[in-house]
Amino acid sequence: MEKQKFYPMWIALILVIVLIIQSFFPAFTEILILNENSWTQPWRFLTAIFLHGGLIHLLYNIIALVIFGLALEKSIGSKKFLAVFLVSGILANLISINFYSSSLGASGAIMGVIGALTIISPLMLVWAFGMILPMIVAAIVYIVIDSIGIFIPSNVGHIAHLSGIFFGMVFGIIFRVNQKKDKEKTHKIHVPEHILRRWETLYMRTD
Repeated sequence: MEKQKFYPMWIALILVIVLIIQSFFPAFTEILILNENSWTQPWRFLTAIFLHGGLIHLLYNIIALVIFGLALEKSIGSKKFLAVFLVSGILANLISINFYSSSLGASGAIMGVIGALTIISPLMLVWAFGMILPMIVAAIVYIVIDSIGIFIPSNVGHIAHLSGIFFGMVFGIIFRVNQKKDKEKTHKIHVPEHILRRWETLYMRTD
């Protein structure tokens, strides 16, 4: 396993810096937010992940990013964590653009992290909703809240959240299958071919 690089902490720092820039330069948000221009300006599918609508929005996301992100990074490595975060966020944005006129925030990417961690370590105890819960229970609560939220008018991108956790779970399944294959390989005993030939010569002769 590669040395943990604490990418969730670095991403959290980037999010804080970006929000400060947004506060002083509103036009910065307009050129990076996810909206109808994204199909001709595809960088928005990525950049919108790092934008936030305010301090409270940012704080909620940073708390979740640190709690779940560090746990996932420790389980699968820093590079894979970063892939889950970015790809889940981008794919969630590709879905959400079809339902919202504009959107921003790291929630879809973070939900991808939650989805992957749920598959990889379903019984891991985590702090969520003000209590200690198994990862699988926390994920179910998130899914239920966002599923209900779809039918309640608000400024929350529930569809982006659900999309993110779905893609994260797909990542989790892939990683878990690969981990299982790696474990099976390590348990196999390799016998050099010349030893097998010698054994055949000594003990399997028919004459």
